[in-house]
Amino acid sequence: MTASNDSWVLITGASSGFGEHFARQYAERGHSLVLVARRLDRLQTLAETLRQQHDVDVVVEQVDLSDVAAIIRLHQRLRERGIAIDILINNAGHGLQGPFVDHRLDAALAMLQLDVVSLTAVTHVFAQDMRTRRRGKILLVASLLAYPGVENFAVYAAAKAYVLRLGETLHRELKRDGITVTVLCPGMSDTGFATAAQQKITPALKLLMMQPAPVVRAGIRALRAGRISTVPGWANKAAVIFTWATPRWLHQAAFSRIMNA
Repeated sequence: MTASNDSWVLITGASSGFGEHFARQYAERGHSLVLVARRLDRLQTLAETLRQQHDVDVVVEQVDLSDVAAIIRLHQRLRERGIAIDILINNAGHGLQGPFVDHRLDAALAMLQLDVVSLTAVTHVFAQDMRTRRRGKILLVASLLAYPGVENFAVYAAAKAYVLRLGETLHRELKRDGITVTVLCPGMSDTGFATAAQQKITPALKLLMMQPAPVVRAGIRALRAGRISTVPGWANKAAVIFTWATPRWLHQAAFSRIMNA
């Protein structure tokens, strides 16, 4: 275990996937943790494991982040306990695959509520505290699909494009206040996210799939280095370069084949 670190890391969506790996890797570095998600049993199991393995403080907060009022209450509870968040990992989110008009409207709006509205609210309330202290780090988890528009991922890709643009803008805007903002844009990763999103795993996606641990390491490295954004994996980096170098009709057609064929 690394030396004890007094700084607190808040991780949303911490009960599984990237969130769980962020918790494990920050615990290995000796950070105190606030783990936030809806599934209390999984949070408690993870918290107990991290306490035993790394001797770190872990606070568990069962919160429905789609409720902005619940985010405000979470912020207030932490302030009352004297917990100042030094690093915010804004990871919670979910996705949908399929034709836009085939999905129920309430499902699309619920995804936007979590992926856009709630992410914005969490970032806002904790960034205010960081600005007061003149220090802090914020990682926003977007997606490789923030770069191209992709058939059958219309709302999800648009939501992640918002996250990427928000983070890029805040990187410059908050830098003067001593706050680092970095956006992590993973490609297909073996986190269980695709199953929850009812996403088809095509043969091409299986070849491109990354394990979550190196993706998380890349995000932590980029945040520590003060980078504006990062795309983990050489194949994913090549895909972004492809979107920059080709007309929209071409890269949209290519991504549609990869994601849906």
